Amino acid sequence: MLEVDKQYTISEVAEITGYPPHVLRYYEKEFELKIPRNESNHRFYTYLEIEQLQYIKSLQDKGFSNKQIKLILKSPEIVVDTNEETALTSVNPPAIIDAIEIAKEISLNLRESFFDELVNVLNDNNGYNVKLINELMDEIIALKNELNSKERDVLICENAKLKMKLKEKSYEIAGLKERIKRMENSRGFLQRLFKGK
Repeated sequence: MLEVDKQYTISEVAEITGYPPHVLRYYEKEFELKIPRNESNHRFYTYLEIEQLQYIKSLQDKGFSNKQIKLILKSPEIVVDTNEETALTSVNPPAIIDAIEIAKEISLNLRESFFDELVNVLNDNNGYNVKLINELMDEIIALKNELNSKERDVLICENAKLKMKLKEKSYEIAGLKERIKRMENSRGFLQRLFKGK
């Protein structure tokens, strides 16, 4: 038995309704239920929210889809027949059917006028659009050429740096060869000097 003044946690409501907590959170969004929260921003349920969830469960048990249940919850004039044959009926079906037909007609007219207007705008702006596309293409080509030019400049600079390093290494190698030659010459001189003694 539910207490009218008690605040229930989501776990307690899960036990009462048979819905797991993740389903309760999903239904809060799905059916746009106004579940109160405490100072810590945690959900709590009262007798009213539990009644609402049990009503949703009873509608599901009767075979209603979530879309239909949402419509029932939002429209108080819609009632559910409790006869053997479960059906979604309204207090004034002809008025709803007329309203639906009028809405369909308005929708079709709006769609037609929208597309007509869109075609007119596109046709009116056709020359401008072509000009704009051509300008964009020219700009893209210019940017591409500029990129190629910059890439070429970078490659030339890198090539010049490598050539300079190669030249430096060549001078370094030539200097080392010269030192080796001098050392060999001085060694030969020392050997001749000592052989003579």
